[in-house]
Amino acid sequence: MNNLLILPIAFPLFIGMLLIIFRKNIWLHRLLSPVACIFPGMVALILMNQIKDSGIQTLQLGGWQAPYGISLVADMFAAILLFVTSIVSLCCLLYAFHSIGKEREKYYFYPLILFLITGVNGAFLTGDLFNLYVFFEVFLVSSYVLITLGGTRNQLRESLKYIMINVISSAFFLVGVAYLYAVTGTLNFAHLSIRVAEAGQDGLITTISFLFLIVFSLKAGLFLFYWLPGSYSVPPGAIAAIFAALLTKVGIYAIFRMFTLIFYHQPQVTHMGIGILAALTMILGAMGAIGYRDLKKILTYNVIISVGFILIGLVAFTEQSLLGSIYYLIHDMIIKALVFLIGATIIGLTGTSKLKDMSGLIRTHPALGWMFFIAVLSMVGIPPLSGFLGKLYITKGAFAASYFWLGGFGLLASIFILYSLIKVFMDVFWGETVMSEDEEKGTTKGVMLPIVLLTGISLALGLGAEGIHEYVLIAAKGLLDPNQYIFAVLDKGGI
Repeated sequence: MNNLLILPIAFPLFIGMLLIIFRKNIWLHRLLSPVACIFPGMVALILMNQIKDSGIQTLQLGGWQAPYGISLVADMFAAILLFVTSIVSLCCLLYAFHSIGKEREKYYFYPLILFLITGVNGAFLTGDLFNLYVFFEVFLVSSYVLITLGGTRNQLRESLKYIMINVISSAFFLVGVAYLYAVTGTLNFAHLSIRVAEAGQDGLITTISFLFLIVFSLKAGLFLFYWLPGSYSVPPGAIAAIFAALLTKVGIYAIFRMFTLIFYHQPQVTHMGIGILAALTMILGAMGAIGYRDLKKILTYNVIISVGFILIGLVAFTEQSLLGSIYYLIHDMIIKALVFLIGATIIGLTGTSKLKDMSGLIRTHPALGWMFFIAVLSMVGIPPLSGFLGKLYITKGAFAASYFWLGGFGLLASIFILYSLIKVFMDVFWGETVMSEDEEKGTTKGVMLPIVLLTGISLALGLGAEGIHEYVLIAAKGLLDPNQYIFAVLDKGGI
């Protein structure tokens, strides 16, 4: 039993509730919010080393043995994502200090961010399906308010679409939970794995698995993503960055968890379905990225492309491909936060998101331009930047598993990413400078620190990938072998 597991959930929740009480003390909000982001990251680091030394860590709340009580489980995959979430949320908060505006700060911006982080952390750590639903709802309810915070016409229009699609997917989630409980008699992940294996993944259980795939695809932006480009384009930069970096990744995590631990017995059906959705997602996402000349839309469509690419590793389902997916998932959380913050800064400086109205910013803001260029090369997978190892392992794993068509789509998607983002770089930073510093609508004062931090972390992840390889390898092996998870939760719980 490891009592540390409750802290990444309880600490930001408690701080968020405290800040609601002291609504008017914005200085207190700015002081405690970063602490509430850093502390779960420190816990995640401790958990990662405990998992490396002693295996998967569990906590049975209330002393009830699994599968009868509420289980919190930290395997290496969850602990890594917990740590990266801490980094991303901290950088987005630092950016918000100088960009979100006093009006939004007064209306519970910081508590809402902390409640969102509570839900994300809980989704990574929960060991049962119903509580996964609960934590999804926690961060979704927070996101509903955050996406409308400010009350502009565009925000209200897109929020209706965003809320509607998530309410529908949540309803399907509950239906899936009910069906799975009716068939297996349990909702604990580890116990579900045993029950599905004992019953055999027949047609009914496979059908239920596709219901969950639809649910998590809607939340991750996999194929059914028509809501995402508009919804992620309307909030302020700090909110859009945290949405792009974290929210789709929780959907991806849930797909990985369900289809490596519970529904892994019919990969020729389930994993092939995921592969088809991943390919379509990359194709349609690429079409959107190259078709628009609006900075916000280009960045959001690149979020969609990466969702499909990460899931190639799950479809191939080899140690190498899963290793690549985890590397790329870490990279993508960091790099999406980075490009969205840079994009928000560009829009703040120019007062527009239309590429035709921007030019020559490299002369007045060279650091911003070259950090964006580094991010572009990293997203494409140029060695030795952070995206390289993930793309290499995913592609090699797909080819080794004879998914040549899917690996090919992944490589083609990289070309479209390069084209869409180099177009942004050339239009925004290159060419004639059309706006002097005196004519700029905003400033980079105060917002460069989180951008520099994320760029440095991305470079360190690429150049120092060997330093985290052992942890990523443990995570990949854990996904390949569900017995590790089952033993940690049930055998240690006395079942």
